[in-house]
Amino acid sequence: MTTQFNPERRACLSRGAALSVLATGGMLTACAADQDRGLQFSTLAAAQEEVMRLAQAPALDSAAVFSWSQTLEHCAQSIEFSMSGFPEPKSALFQKTVGAAAFSVFSWRGKMSHNLAEPIPGAPVLASDTPAAAAVERLQKAITAFAQWSGELKPHFAYGALTKPQYEQAHAMHLAQHLSGFTIKA
Repeated sequence: MTTQFNPERRACLSRGAALSVLATGGMLTACAADQDRGLQFSTLAAAQEEVMRLAQAPALDSAAVFSWSQTLEHCAQSIEFSMSGFPEPKSALFQKTVGAAAFSVFSWRGKMSHNLAEPIPGAPVLASDTPAAAAVERLQKAITAFAQWSGELKPHFAYGALTKPQYEQAHAMHLAQHLSGFTIKA
């Protein structure tokens, strides 16, 4: 099946993305454009390779708001919540309108844009003293658990119901945006 270019659909998606930016406060990133590597992953396996590459580095430079460990734990929380349920979901109306439109645009672009300083609503506070190795291990366990998960996935707090492939893409894009703020020190 081929998809025809539909300018009306693209305009609708663009308006939806603009609305989602306004609805979420307009702040999309937490690092300067020149410090954002612009990573893109479509699978968790690809994201995992970058996590391990960075984790094995002797030292990292960061343009991120969260520390390396906090970033990994934040991404692990998101994956874990997709299986257990998000603590404070947005309303069903939000999920079916603004949230669904935002995910459609992100999916179409292959890249997520969100406020990197925002914690997951209702999630436990990210510890500032978690050892990096423990944070890497938690994220690896979350990715493995997600890959093996055969149960029903819980609705995303903003995007609503997602299929497993959609969730994998969402998690991969989430990791890509967060990991883009880290580089290996020269």
